[in-house]
Amino acid sequence: MIRVINCGYNYIHRDGVRIDRPAGAGNYAFVFFRSHAEVIVGGRRLSAAKNSYVLFRPSTPHAYRHVEKPFVNDWFHCEGAEMEALLEELGFACDEPVKAAFPASLTRSIMELQHVNRLGGPLRDGIVDLDLRSLLLKLSNWQQLPPLPEKTERYYRQLLEIRNELYSSPQTAYSVGQLAAKVNLSKSYFQHVYKELFGCSVSADMINGRLEHAKYLLDNSSLSIAAIAKMCGYENDTHFMRQFKKFVGETPSGYKKRS
Repeated sequence: MIRVINCGYNYIHRDGVRIDRPAGAGNYAFVFFRSHAEVIVGGRRLSAAKNSYVLFRPSTPHAYRHVEKPFVNDWFHCEGAEMEALLEELGFACDEPVKAAFPASLTRSIMELQHVNRLGGPLRDGIVDLDLRSLLLKLSNWQQLPPLPEKTERYYRQLLEIRNELYSSPQTAYSVGQLAAKVNLSKSYFQHVYKELFGCSVSADMINGRLEHAKYLLDNSSLSIAAIAKMCGYENDTHFMRQFKKFVGETPSGYKKRS
């Protein structure tokens, strides 16, 4: 089992900070730098850009200090006999700064880890163990994804929220213009950024969100085709059936019989 020794979220050091561990921390120390920092690892002086992280091994001599003020970071210390094997299995990079692919998700994970650890309860240790494993798996997975395009990366969080909205509200009729206005982008540039970030057009996601929900209802309800069409945002069942056949490869009734 992997356990948290201590954990900190959104620590604000208004006058900066310097941490010096010449013999290592004695446990695994994870630091998420939400401000630019300088890191010294085993005598190497490295730059840790804003929104990068380092997992220091227990015996690695290291230090870090602020480059800008105020200095903000999230962190946790953990230990466990299974930790080293897990890191080796994941090919997890230790003792060097790594840019976080999704910094908002990372900081939320550490916030939740802190909350669970402080809350206590009879199942806390098991939850913390699973949360830590999940976080390390996510970080490893994110590092293997293609990097986000530099020019459009700043729109990722807003457009991800819109994409999730399309899939969670398939009954809502959206126009591309309405969605673009939510992030103050022109219709054409919104479509360009969306496709660059997610690899598909916003129109394709609108259709896919509707049809995924339709397949769920066909699999798990006794609703009529007309009722399902309406619940998935289609004005008439003829349009629904044509689109379902085009993208799924069979009619809604054929899909229901097969499933």
